[in-house]
Amino acid sequence: MAVDEGFKDYVVDQLGMLGGVTVKKMFGGAGIYYDGLIFGLLGDDVLYFKVDDSNKSDYVRAGMEPFQPFDDKPLVMPYYEVPVDILENRELLADWAMKSLSASRNKNTKPKKQKLTKGEQIPW
Repeated sequence: MAVDEGFKDYVVDQLGMLGGVTVKKMFGGAGIYYDGLIFGLLGDDVLYFKVDDSNKSDYVRAGMEPFQPFDDKPLVMPYYEVPVDILENRELLADWAMKSLSASRNKNTKPKKQKLTKGEQIPW
């Protein structure tokens, strides 16, 4: 799942309209972040963006595949390959990236389970 430095630099340049995009190495690939929030992955010189119900159909319609970190395991992650024609168009890429950022924010804003403190009773 290695990432060529030239490809990484190209992706960051293409995402330049967003400003503030950073890339951090992880598990042989890399994560793409904006304002500390991960919204994309790089693996084997392929760009993947985070999906949810709001944007997944764009990727499916384009015939793109989900990120599958292990060839020998059925595990897939909620990231889909970005079509090459989108990657090559900075404006469209920025639009798709913003939708992925929204998907990441939505995932991170779900209510968390509250823990009871000692002596507190369940409210039902």
